[in-house]
Amino acid sequence: MILETQRLKLRPFQPSDLESFLAYRSDPEVARYQGWEMPYTVEKAEAFIKEMMQSTPGTDGRWYQFAVALKETGAMIGDCAFHTLAHDKRQAEIGFSFARSHQGFGYASEAVNRLLRYLFEDLALHRVTAVCDVKNIASARLLKRVGMRREAHFIDNIWFKGNWCSEYLYAILQDEWLTFN
Repeated sequence: MILETQRLKLRPFQPSDLESFLAYRSDPEVARYQGWEMPYTVEKAEAFIKEMMQSTPGTDGRWYQFAVALKETGAMIGDCAFHTLAHDKRQAEIGFSFARSHQGFGYASEAVNRLLRYLFEDLALHRVTAVCDVKNIASARLLKRVGMRREAHFIDNIWFKGNWCSEYLYAILQDEWLTFN
């Protein structure tokens, strides 16, 4: 399955994504607020790509990540992910990561908007959430820009990479998204 926007393709991972994927997963600034540990090895990247190539979008409780590529060149610049909640398949959580060299051009907003469209229109989900570190101002702005509202501010709620961290929870309902778009 391929989801398209004006400038992007959200598509399944492929073996040729290894170099690009490894490059941004190995960037300390990109990894700063993400769940993976550094260093991000070639072996981890290969195993991840293999797993995603064997995965099906929308499998209850399992993350699925689309590789995000530029339509014009085919270059892979990041990824967008979602998982339907194991206890309620009408809800999902999303996440995203983009190479630093491709941040600030609206690609992440474009990709997340397309992902939301897929979740609400194709999968007919009721609610989508996203969590971000309160220090991750760029992600918080992006989530607001795509129409999500901040529902919660959790204080020191997670032990993350050796520190207590605070998080924001953002959410949007299907009818809100349809009205927003």
